[in-house]
Amino acid sequence: MSRSSIQSLAAVAVLLACVCTPLKADDAALQKQPLDTAELKKKLESSMPGVRIGEIRPTPWGLYEVVANDLSLFYTDAKGEVGFFGRAVELKSKTDLSQARLQELRRVDFAQLPLDKAIVRVHGNGKRKLALFADPDCPYCREMEPDLAALEDVTIYTFLLPLPSIHPDATRKATLIWCAPDRAKAWDDWMLRGKLPEGSNLSCATPIVELAELAKRFKIEGTPGLVFADGELVPGTLSKSDLEARLAAKARGS
Repeated sequence: MSRSSIQSLAAVAVLLACVCTPLKADDAALQKQPLDTAELKKKLESSMPGVRIGEIRPTPWGLYEVVANDLSLFYTDAKGEVGFFGRAVELKSKTDLSQARLQELRRVDFAQLPLDKAIVRVHGNGKRKLALFADPDCPYCREMEPDLAALEDVTIYTFLLPLPSIHPDATRKATLIWCAPDRAKAWDDWMLRGKLPEGSNLSCATPIVELAELAKRFKIEGTPGLVFADGELVPGTLSKSDLEARLAAKARGS
């Protein structure tokens, strides 16, 4: 077993051990009282300077779930004196409750995506929908492109998200691709064949700045970022089989 697996199990064990430990009289009284989340938030912020404390809500097992820095979770007691960091796992079903909650926090409203500011590629009947935030110089984006190109009956909306702090030339390439007469062909030519568009320019208006702000609002911090039609956000790459399985499952659920 890897060291990270051991650490994760240890964290879960600590969390569950707390759940199973009988509450002291004063703690039990606190659990019966309505939680003053504003006061608890104030205590946590005082104890954890630099951490953005978000929503706080009770869990069925007696602790309180705290959203930190928008996309992280930890658990605390009613007094905000002890923090529990790790995964909460339902032992009977083996369900990772923390991961399920994190996926909920990452969910994106697909209807809010400005599809007119995307590079649109339609495969087959285009019935299934997939959005992609991508940097033209991102090696992981390029690694996934052949698998995206092989998908059938899907419309892929690609939002240009160059990350100049990592890839200094990415904004120039994104502009060349957006300003090309055929954006979808220009994207495929670059990502699949390493060929930038000819006859393009750097003077046309692009949505690059607006898309960077949109990505920040949706908490998309890197590329690739995949958004499925049901709002699930997946940061990082997926294989063709994983992409197909998710698209199929979501199509059945619609």
